[in-house]
Amino acid sequence: MKKPKNLGWLIAGAVVLIILFWGVSGYNGLVGQDEAVDNKWANVETQYQRRSDLIPNLVSTVKGYAKHESETLEAVMAARSQATQVKIDPSNCTPQQLSQYQKAQGDVTTALGKLLAITENYPDLKANQNFLELQSQLEGTENRINVARKDFNDAAKEYNVAIRRFPKSILAGMFGFEKKNYFEAEAGAEKAPKIEF
Repeated sequence: MKKPKNLGWLIAGAVVLIILFWGVSGYNGLVGQDEAVDNKWANVETQYQRRSDLIPNLVSTVKGYAKHESETLEAVMAARSQATQVKIDPSNCTPQQLSQYQKAQGDVTTALGKLLAITENYPDLKANQNFLELQSQLEGTENRINVARKDFNDAAKEYNVAIRRFPKSILAGMFGFEKKNYFEAEAGAEKAPKIEF
């Protein structure tokens, strides 16, 4: 029985098509995961922006009741202003940039904590419906921020695993897919706060 002359070419062509199909689907998969990380980052920024948008209303409400707490109110607005100036491109994010972003947002959280602590001294403020609604929205936003940060870290992990696994690591290296950074716990978060009475 005689072998067809073109069988070798057919096999080589099939192998090339399989490799080409794998390369295209692998590349497209990495692009999809990269975009998912960017999308999750946008969700993080959206939640921080939501919190930032609530702050002026909260400060204004507190200001009406706690006029002599101007230092605390100014600190909240200054932290908000600083945090809104820190911008990050998720496709080019360095650990230092992410740390700077986290610090700025942490400063807002600290300032808001001080603001909410002083409200304990003002029973009329604590009973104000507008204040209660803003406080509730702020608490909900903080929860959304935590969820958005977790979702971002999960998407970044999935992407990072994909670009490091063989054989996609070859495509990742060829096309410049680089590791994404994570949100990390703030320094000292591993220690329980010391409470004294």
